[in-house]
Amino acid sequence: MLGIREPDIYGKETYNSLVEKIESYAHEKGVYVNCYQSNHEGDLVDAIQFAYGRFQGIVINPGAYTHTSIAILDAVKAVGIPTVEVHISDVDSREDFRRVSYIRQACFKTISGEGTDGYLHAIDCIIEKVAE
Repeated sequence: MLGIREPDIYGKETYNSLVEKIESYAHEKGVYVNCYQSNHEGDLVDAIQFAYGRFQGIVINPGAYTHTSIAILDAVKAVGIPTVEVHISDVDSREDFRRVSYIRQACFKTISGEGTDGYLHAIDCIIEKVAE
């Protein structure tokens, strides 16, 4: 629903244009990305588990699952892949419930309030972390 849902908060950029932006940026940086989106918690857990042994980092925006999903937290903990949590809006300046993040416990960094450029920042953080 990116570009449709609350554009005053999340902007008018569509999911497809975001994926193009991310893929183009990753190409410039010389890294491969695999973008995945689902509204189903179990599918997200499956995608995280699929990353094990295949990817060196995870950039995740769990949306509302940020505040509710122990399953996604456990999946990220289980795979042990460096993970960055991203939120398009500044969740800390919004409703109180948005300040609670289960996934944050398994992430080495949280990026919030940078719009969709936060995903690019997260890619840079993963590149730096992997290079350590």
